[in-house]
Amino acid sequence: MPYTTATGRTYDSGDFAAHMARALARAGWAEFPARAAAARAAGRLRGIGFATYVEACGGGAPEPAYLTLDADGAVTLRIGTQATGQGHQTAYAQLAAAHLGLPPAAVRVRQGDSDDTPDGQGTGGSRSLPVGGPAVDGAARRLAGKLRRLAADALEADAADVELSDGHAVIAGTDRRLAFARLAALPGVTAQDLSASDAFRPPEPTYPNGTHVCEVEIDPQTGATQVVAYTVVDDFGATLNPVLLEGQIHGGVAQGIGQALLERTVYDAGGQLLTASFMDYALPRAQDMPHFVFETLNVPCTTNPLGVKGAGEAGTIGACPAVMNAVVDALHRGCGITHMDMPATPQAVRAAIAAAGGG
Repeated sequence: MPYTTATGRTYDSGDFAAHMARALARAGWAEFPARAAAARAAGRLRGIGFATYVEACGGGAPEPAYLTLDADGAVTLRIGTQATGQGHQTAYAQLAAAHLGLPPAAVRVRQGDSDDTPDGQGTGGSRSLPVGGPAVDGAARRLAGKLRRLAADALEADAADVELSDGHAVIAGTDRRLAFARLAALPGVTAQDLSASDAFRPPEPTYPNGTHVCEVEIDPQTGATQVVAYTVVDDFGATLNPVLLEGQIHGGVAQGIGQALLERTVYDAGGQLLTASFMDYALPRAQDMPHFVFETLNVPCTTNPLGVKGAGEAGTIGACPAVMNAVVDALHRGCGITHMDMPATPQAVRAAIAAAGGG
C-alpha cells in the first residue's frame, strides 16, 4: 500500500489478508467439517461461504458545514447531508462537541434544510461522515478558536490560556470563566464572531474493505435455508461511534440476507406486479437473522483527515456473495449443485435439489 489498480484506483491503506484470516478464525472455519457432518446426520445440508470486498466511497464534491453559537449557549450545526436512520445527528454532535467543550446534547443538528443551508451535496455513497465529518470537525475547530479569542479579550488573558469546558470559556488554572451564553451577549459581538464554517473536498475516495463469513443449514425436504452464523471483520479506517457503526453493519447485512434469500419482484404475463404489498413481498425479519459477530481491524485512511473510510453500503456488499457462497457450498456437498441464482427461496432451492436427483 498504496496500491494502484489496473483501472487507476489507488487503495491508500488496508490489510486485506489480516481481516480475512481473522474472520475465518472467528467463524471457526477449520472446525466446519465436524459441524457439516453433524448436520448431515440430522438430515440437513450445512454450508459455509465467505466474501472479501473493497469499495470506493466518500468521494465527490465538498460538503460544507456551518456552526453558530446561539444566545442560550448551545450550538447549531447546519449541513446539507440528510440522515435516514444512520445516526448522523449523534456522530456530528460528537465531533462538534469534542472541540467546543460541550455535551453532544447541546449541539443542535439541522440537516438537508435548503432554506438555511446555502449549499451541500447531500447523502449518498457513504459520504456523510467521510466528507461531512471533516467539515464539521474543521468548523468546530474554527469556532472554538473564535470563542477563545472572545473570552481572552473579555477576561484580559491570552487566548492560548483559554480552555473550553462544560459550556464555559475558562482561564486555565484559575476560577475565572465565562459561560457561552455570556460570550454571545458581550457588547460589540457580531454574528460573524459567533459562527464558523468549513468544507472538505476529498482528494480521493476512501476504500473500506472487509471479510464476511456466513454459515447456513438447508432442509432438503422443504428447501428452507437458515443462516446459523455470521461473522464480519471490517476495515473502516477509524471508528467514531462503535454503537452506530455496528448498527449500520447489522442493518446492511440484514438487507443483503434479504436480497440473497427472500426478496424478489414477481409479475404476471400481463405485466401486473404480484408482490406489491408486504403481504406478498418477503422482507427479512428478526427471525431470519442470526447472532452477528462483528469486529473492526482498522487501518486509518491516509486521504481523510479523520482517518475514516465510510460504512454505508459495506454490510450489504459483503452479505450477498457470502450468503450465496454458503448456500451453494451446502448444495454442492449434498447434491453436487454448483450454481444458484438469487434469491435462493425455498421453492428455488427445493427445485434445484429435485433437479439434481436429491430428495
